[in-house]
Amino acid sequence: MAKSGRYRVPFRRRRERITNYYKRRKLILSQKPRFVVRVTNRYIVVQVIDAKPFGDITLAAAHSKELSEKFGWKGGTKNLPAAYLVGMLAARRALEKGVREAVLDIGLKRAVKGARVFAAAKGAVDAGLSIPVGEGVLPDENRVKGVHIAEYARLLQSSAEKTPIFSDYFKRGLDPVNVVDHFEEVVQRIQSSL
Repeated sequence: MAKSGRYRVPFRRRRERITNYYKRRKLILSQKPRFVVRVTNRYIVVQVIDAKPFGDITLAAAHSKELSEKFGWKGGTKNLPAAYLVGMLAARRALEKGVREAVLDIGLKRAVKGARVFAAAKGAVDAGLSIPVGEGVLPDENRVKGVHIAEYARLLQSSAEKTPIFSDYFKRGLDPVNVVDHFEEVVQRIQSSL
């Protein structure tokens, strides 16, 4: 084994593949707050973060669990409509704090057209926050509203077999066929709450 003094151990968060410091540096050099979108196994978390020399400061945040607890969202907490709603909620809170523009930080997620991270960015842009994002990567308006969920639920209702795919929706009291109307109601609640 070579005993060279030239080897430098990477930072712990880089070794664990949590932080890409090259991308983070580029985002921080813009000197604008970051619109950070993270997707976990069950939820979507959006934060507006400002980088300072002594550490990051969270200016505004929203969590998809809040949608069901405070705004009556009965759909899924990590799907495309939930991502849009969480992005809208975080942007409204950021606008209250005086933040007018931000840069999108998707972390280690791959930039795939129509992904949930871009749905959250679309919600923020629709709420009035200025985020430089190309129109080509944003999801379609019908997918944001959940039309694809309603169509799939109708398809399953027409088939004879029973599947537990939308069991969580039914437990919460929402027929997945009506998810588009319910989405519009929650958007109105978010807009009128702040």
